[in-house]
Amino acid sequence: MTNASLVVMAAGLGSRFGGVKQLAAVGPNGEVILDYTIRDAVDAGVDEVILIVRNDIKDDTEAHVRSIHGDDLNLTLVCQDDLGPPRDKPWGTVHAVLSAADAVTSPFILANADDYYGRSSFQIAFDRLNDLTPDLGLLVAFEVGKTLPAVGSVTRGVCAVSNGHLDHIDETSDLQRRSDGTIGAGTDGPVIDAATPVSMNLWAFHPSIMDALAGRWDAFYAAHASEPKAECLLPTEVSALMANNGFNVELASSPETWTGLTNPDDLETVRSQIAVLRS
Repeated sequence: MTNASLVVMAAGLGSRFGGVKQLAAVGPNGEVILDYTIRDAVDAGVDEVILIVRNDIKDDTEAHVRSIHGDDLNLTLVCQDDLGPPRDKPWGTVHAVLSAADAVTSPFILANADDYYGRSSFQIAFDRLNDLTPDLGLLVAFEVGKTLPAVGSVTRGVCAVSNGHLDHIDETSDLQRRSDGTIGAGTDGPVIDAATPVSMNLWAFHPSIMDALAGRWDAFYAAHASEPKAECLLPTEVSALMANNGFNVELASSPETWTGLTNPDDLETVRSQIAVLRS
């Protein structure tokens, strides 16, 4: 492969976290989760990094990334809020991806800034990039048992798979590790096998996905322009492309343990996990 990009969605407001979680230090040298994503993707073979940010955090984000990765990193920053239309709450992950459309010219891996995916996850994605076409994407999924907190519940996109391809994603809330060691939704829902694949928004696409997503965004905006909290979400719109446009998504399984930031209480847990995962 001659060119490959890493695109990272880092424009979130961090409302539940209470600050700019994209720049919350979790590593021994001041690394943020984003730094491990960049390092692992570049080590896998990616030669360009595109960060989707907001105008109010652009300078701080670029300064931080340069301080960790140096001036030799092939880095581009784009601002989701430049795409518009203006709104206090960002328009969602499809809108975020489209804000990078002009910068994306090669097959790319797409990731969240606040999710730690692990080294091999990016190698798995990179190794499949040459196989992607306008009609074929890739989702790197994680075993649900490797994405759950020790205490508390979360929402996960549970993946249904047929012959190595994604059939659909079911957003499942209240997933938790129960006192008897089993995993399920709530305390009395069906037991879910710990190896069940879930989406943590680690994708890979041919650059032509931008045209397909632009069509989905236009339809979304026409229907929801007046709703201040409506979000155009990537799993939903990829599912629509699968159902209506003949798009297919291969599913690859990562052996890694996921960790990530949502709430302030997550910070010390993530720091502890990073210390183990990067040892």
